[in-house]
Amino acid sequence: MSTPHQPAQPSEPLAQGYLPPPETHSIVIGYIVWIFGFFGAHRFYYGKQITGTIWFFTLGLAGIGWLVDLFLIPGMDRRAQMRFTTGPVDYTIAWILLTFLGLFGIHRFYLEKWFTGVIYLLTGGLFGVGWLYDLWTLNEQVDQYNRQAAYTN
Repeated sequence: MSTPHQPAQPSEPLAQGYLPPPETHSIVIGYIVWIFGFFGAHRFYYGKQITGTIWFFTLGLAGIGWLVDLFLIPGMDRRAQMRFTTGPVDYTIAWILLTFLGLFGIHRFYLEKWFTGVIYLLTGGLFGVGWLYDLWTLNEQVDQYNRQAAYTN
């Protein structure tokens, strides 16, 4: 009795020159920021601004949502890979710059937003309000930059 032809496994096309698309977000970074997930960090990283804000104000739904997210991160990562565009600006680097140097506007310089970068540098991220705005919009800012870079090339 013959068996039906099985579709090629992902490892087979790799050997034939197939390259998977580059990643936009890193699952490793997703789990690292999950440690601070009761503040919504991983949800902001994966572009889930509303639930990130809810997690921020409720401490990860009193820790329960935070623990559940341990198992949901792979799905969040897959959806981010499909939603956002790869390109010259790396999402993970932009997020690290926003997280640690956002009040100085370093992430804005990385995105070649020189004018607002200088304003952030001189005002402490517009007194923190601009930094909060960028928590909500950084993925879209990087996506827009990468789409424009792909369009001009």
